[in-house]
Amino acid sequence: MAAVQVAGSLPGGQQRQAPREPPPEQGNGFRCLSARLRALRPDDSSSARTEIHLLFDQLISENYSEGGGVAPEDVSTLLVQACRLVPPNQNHLVSKVSQLIHHLLNRLQVIVDEQNLDFLLAYTISAIQQCSSWTHVEVLQALAALVYCNGSKCQKYLPDLLGKSGLLMKLSDSSQSDPEVRRAAVHCMANLCLSVPGQPYLEEPYQNICFQAFLTTLQSPKSSDMDDITFCMNRKKKSKVKPKKTQQGEDEEEEEPSGEREAASVTGSGRANLREGSPQCPPSAGVQSLPFNGSGAAGKERASSPLSSSSWKRVSSSESDYSDAEGGMQSKMRSYQAKVRQGALACFLSTIKSIEKKVLYGYWSAFVPDTPELGSPQSVSLMTLTLKDPSPKTRACALQVLSAILEGSKQFLSVAEDTSDHRRAFTPFSVMIASSIRELHRCLLLALVAESSSQTLTQIIKCLANLVSNSPYNRLKLSLLTKVWNQIKPYLRHRDVNVRVSSLTLLGAVVSTHAPLPEVQLLLQQPCSSGLSNSNSATPHLSPADWWKKGSSGPFLEEASVSSPKGSSEPCWLIRLCISIVVLPKEDSCSGGDAASAAGSTYEPSPMRLEALQVLAHLARGYFSMAQVYLMELGEVICKCMGEADPSIQLHGAKLLEEVGTGLIQQYKRDSSVAPDQRVPVTLVVMFWTMMLNGPLPRALQNSEHPTLQASACDALSSILPAAFSSLPSDRQILCITLLLGLNDSKNRLVKAATSRALGVYVLFPCLRQDVIFVADTANAILMSLQDKSLNVRAKAAWSLGNLTDTLIVNMETPDPSFQEEFSGLLLLKMLRSAIEASKDKDKVKSNAVRALGNLLHFLQPSHIQKPRFAEIIEESLQALISTVLTEAAMKVRWNACYALGNVFKNPALPLGTAPWTSQAYNALTSVVTSCKNFKVRIRSATALSIPGKREHYGSVDQYAQIWNALVTALQKSEDTTDFLEFKYCASLRTQICQALIHLLSLASTSDLPSIKETLELNGDMIQSYILQFLKSGAEGDDTGAPHSPQERDQMVKTALEHISSVQALTGNTAKRAIMGFLEDTLTIYFDSGSQVALIGLTHR
Repeated sequence: MAAVQVAGSLPGGQQRQAPREPPPEQGNGFRCLSARLRALRPDDSSSARTEIHLLFDQLISENYSEGGGVAPEDVSTLLVQACRLVPPNQNHLVSKVSQLIHHLLNRLQVIVDEQNLDFLLAYTISAIQQCSSWTHVEVLQALAALVYCNGSKCQKYLPDLLGKSGLLMKLSDSSQSDPEVRRAAVHCMANLCLSVPGQPYLEEPYQNICFQAFLTTLQSPKSSDMDDITFCMNRKKKSKVKPKKTQQGEDEEEEEPSGEREAASVTGSGRANLREGSPQCPPSAGVQSLPFNGSGAAGKERASSPLSSSSWKRVSSSESDYSDAEGGMQSKMRSYQAKVRQGALACFLSTIKSIEKKVLYGYWSAFVPDTPELGSPQSVSLMTLTLKDPSPKTRACALQVLSAILEGSKQFLSVAEDTSDHRRAFTPFSVMIASSIRELHRCLLLALVAESSSQTLTQIIKCLANLVSNSPYNRLKLSLLTKVWNQIKPYLRHRDVNVRVSSLTLLGAVVSTHAPLPEVQLLLQQPCSSGLSNSNSATPHLSPADWWKKGSSGPFLEEASVSSPKGSSEPCWLIRLCISIVVLPKEDSCSGGDAASAAGSTYEPSPMRLEALQVLAHLARGYFSMAQVYLMELGEVICKCMGEADPSIQLHGAKLLEEVGTGLIQQYKRDSSVAPDQRVPVTLVVMFWTMMLNGPLPRALQNSEHPTLQASACDALSSILPAAFSSLPSDRQILCITLLLGLNDSKNRLVKAATSRALGVYVLFPCLRQDVIFVADTANAILMSLQDKSLNVRAKAAWSLGNLTDTLIVNMETPDPSFQEEFSGLLLLKMLRSAIEASKDKDKVKSNAVRALGNLLHFLQPSHIQKPRFAEIIEESLQALISTVLTEAAMKVRWNACYALGNVFKNPALPLGTAPWTSQAYNALTSVVTSCKNFKVRIRSATALSIPGKREHYGSVDQYAQIWNALVTALQKSEDTTDFLEFKYCASLRTQICQALIHLLSLASTSDLPSIKETLELNGDMIQSYILQFLKSGAEGDDTGAPHSPQERDQMVKTALEHISSVQALTGNTAKRAIMGFLEDTLTIYFDSGSQVALIGLTHR
């Protein structure tokens, strides 16, 4: 009988696309067998069937281990031909061709193209419908291989497969008696849900059908005729399948609801199973790098977990977490049960990754333990698995899932608070979260002591590091970090390098969380031996507590006395430890099994040294008062690291240098709380930077092969203390400037961005900002970077341009006018044009571009403004600022634009009040002060409106009245906001508006008085109450952010009153008397309310 024609058959004479030319001597066997198969024609004779059988066997047994030489299109064409030769009702041949499809597609990793897929799907569906049930497993395996990552291309056949009466729905149903068929059907559904990155997924309705089938199968009880091992294998398969569904949420946000449903179902079933003592531990956790075995047929299946690249994949099916001493079925049963739990954890991890954190934290109490009440049992949670599961792999999985939950939880955990005893009828949520944090610390430290597996030990420490990084210790009772600190110290000498690295990571988390913490400060000052010999750790291979001191002679300790400022604290053992890890040869006792260390390397493995450098950087950032004792030692370490061949070591050395430099700068800031005698002397800072500049830092800056290192070196160079830079030898100063200006031409965007930022720092240095040549060179370099295609480069350049224009303003305020005279007018024009263009860029660039425009317009001298070529550019600049104030841009942009207009108003050479742009500028500011949602922007616009110092600068009478009325309206609306975050700025806004109103009164002319009187008649009580608040705010300690002392504030009102009294009013004009009465009443009420300042000089009312 001829082969049955099925839907989707390919046209007989269709030519396939030209295959790739296979490499020589590869795929020859496949090509010969393929040619023989193509030569056959459908024939129902016994001899033909025998020949087809033999050909199929040869194709299956062919050695494809090298994998090369066989084009995917050749495989698809061969399979189509094989199916044409086999009628769907020939059981044995159908079984054989199904094996061929499954074997070739899996072995050669081929995804069938859409055209051939259409024919092959129709054939396999027809075969399932016509063949005996004993063939179904193999046909379903073939179907699974065909639909792998092809779900979106199977639209035509999805109703036949996943419809209400679809084949896969029937075969995966609980009524199906053969568990192998059910497993194969679920396997097909899993592969339908998979997709290659960048390709569409299966449609959501069908995804939900598959998802519900997976859940139903997982939650179905074991049938009486199914043995425990088969049941466990099925559960393992379903647990491995479900992550594919949830993982799509990482790429498509619309899949979140499915992930949420899964999280809920996992939560419920998991906790119930634990309580019932079921051997299947709950699918209630998941982890990174979760493993799955690949034995037998399951090992060849394509429905591997998205995490299948993990270390567990290397474990064969015969291996387990237990010894074979017990032997037999019991050991095998335990192994399969552990794999079920691991699969469930993998599924849960995928769920965690696919849903939003705010959804995940709704289930916090279901997975994270709470402190049990006295006498009550421990709540069931992920820590139950961590502490009690017999499989170390499952314990590691649970820990990795807990890490995934804790990662990024800082905002959620920040509500925790237990610093005071709560005696209430209810337990606040903040106390519940604090209780969870405490219990997590307790359980993880218990697990740390009890664990013997190095892999699981590493996960415990990583989980602790995640917990420490996200916990609000400043709101919790003391001792949590002390317990972690003391228990982790012995593991710094563990035999396994991964444990040592993760231990350093944990210490880095401790010293970086909410730094500086007094508790951590005390821990850092502990003697070196504290906690090392008295630990509960069962970890062997510990050496004496002062092991890191050996070999510490030389320049490090010689400089200690020099680098210690007066009154420095006790030496820090952690700094000494990290320095020794970086610079001293490794010890044999802990070097065994360090796969990460290079052959013949005399130092600790690279991950250890990198982690030690990161800990040093954390200490320099958060506990600089302790790190400064080792300033010159750290300098030696940095020089050594930056001089090594390993780019990663060099990079971390540069990062450490940046942190040390930033710490020195922070000490010398005006608002620094560090006493002068506790600061590192400038002479020592100069020695430190001289060491850097005479060392490998210049080479790192010129290392074009490693642009990331160059960028980090630029950042480090920009962290030099300005006072130290001015004291450097002149050749070192010139070296720094030359290197930075040269690197600004780099083709690498990282380097160019870092250089632009560094130049923006240098241009503020007091010793450089009056150097016209340097400022001009820097300006040209920044203007060039503003044209770069990279947004990051342009953003850094705009920030530097803002700094450079700040320098111009500072130079204006010096008595010596030479800088203004020597600075090029052409360069000013270029800067204005570039800033105008930058103000049209993205918000990151725009915010600093408008700041620069305001400074440049403030800097313009009368000699510039008088030139015709400046007139047009000034108009364009002002229009750019006005449009930015009014646009719906980011609030930072609008704030800077208002600030820039205020700077413009400070330039007396500009025709403020008479130029056409005056009214536009005032209209923009009054619009913002009355209607902007952001109160900080309103405050800045009110400040700008109070800057003009003469009445003529406010323009016409109508313009003045408009500004006055807008400020009164803004005062009325100063509490109108729907955003509770803005309420904290209400008082500052009212203060600034009152100051602006009083300023306007002190400049008012006779023509302005009627409009002022009209407003006072309508809103006088409201205005007076707020002015009284303005006057009293300083005296009553109400810090509203006003820039004046109480005496200066009442003097402002007195000045306004004196000015109004001096205004020449027309006979019969009552406005002047009304305004004076308002001001005098205000002052009288203020003084009568308790002020001790006398009302002097006001003799008439």
